[in-house]
Amino acid sequence: MPHPLIQITNLSAGYDGKTVLSHVNLTVYERDFLGVIGPNGGGKTTLVKNILGLQKPLQGQIRFYKNGKEVPEITMGYLPQYHSIDQKFPISVYEVVLSGLSKQKSLLHSYSNEHHEQVKRIIARMGLEGLEKRSIGQLSGGQLQRALLGRALVSNPEVVILDEPNTYIDKRFEAKLYSLLEEINRERAIILVSHDIGTVLQNVKTIACVNETLDYHPDTEVPAEWLEEHFGCPIELLGHGHLPHRVLKCHHHHLSS
Repeated sequence: MPHPLIQITNLSAGYDGKTVLSHVNLTVYERDFLGVIGPNGGGKTTLVKNILGLQKPLQGQIRFYKNGKEVPEITMGYLPQYHSIDQKFPISVYEVVLSGLSKQKSLLHSYSNEHHEQVKRIIARMGLEGLEKRSIGQLSGGQLQRALLGRALVSNPEVVILDEPNTYIDKRFEAKLYSLLEEINRERAIILVSHDIGTVLQNVKTIACVNETLDYHPDTEVPAEWLEEHFGCPIELLGHGHLPHRVLKCHHHHLSS
């Protein structure tokens, strides 16, 4: 049985005086591959920001664990949404990946030789050799995504959080991305936030349906009724491709008044 990495208990969260998430409970385990789906405005990004420590919960707790023991924090790699990235910023592929190690060096010292070796290994793993000096504004969507994924991985984190990674790339690169994520998942946990329900269901191990509250599924059998209500998703699609045509009984998100 894998150990928990992140345990969220009775979390309520929001911003500007507005509660976006209420009474959320979730456990993310070692080498889990959790897909987070839900409608726009349902609270997916708020959930991620609270896990990363970018927002403080209004109530509830987020606990972190390592080797089965509670710790103050764990290392987390983060691949942000595409629209949050300034592609005109004058920074190279090498510098982007290196910036993922900024927390591991002191303010008064430069990066060590080992840091630079870590960057070279990750650049090779991401298939970006020969592009080290290229500005991010000169990269294709797939190349930019791999550079940012390299940044998220270079610190050897316990969990990698990906926020809508499919917005970077076209379908030609999508299979390569998920093949890479499958490889990464053998070493560490992944939390994947995405609107692309079909792709999520084919690749993740567990599902969190987020719409002001959270409903957790320990597999990828998502209720047809929930998808229809919140996405307008034709259920026939779930029977196509490699997707199993299996759904759970209907569940309801009990929203606080």
